[in-house]
Amino acid sequence: MRIVNDVLVTTQDEFSEYKITQTLGLAKGNTIRARHIGKDILAGLRSIIGGEIDEYTKVFAEAREQAIDRMIADAKKMGADGVVCMRLTTSTVMQGAAELLAYGTAVKLDK
Repeated sequence: MRIVNDVLVTTQDEFSEYKITQTLGLAKGNTIRARHIGKDILAGLRSIIGGEIDEYTKVFAEAREQAIDRMIADAKKMGADGVVCMRLTTSTVMQGAAELLAYGTAVKLDK
């Protein structure tokens, strides 16, 4: 369980300490990130020698947090106290750009 801006978020179907009193609907947030030519060169060199490609790890970590923050903002607009069944997915939008989508079910909770 994670608390962000007073909204509880979990990948589970429910919260152990809270009762879901109302289901509000799908909460979602996304971001699209394009590759950077400078980072591509470094990543290409790393792919030859092996190891983690730190340049992309950082970009996707930032994108993941931004997508989750946007999903939470969407849930708050609906009046949600929590988001259950949160998931993340990625897809290629065009060559060199990927979308990261965070989604889950916005709910009202009672302790």
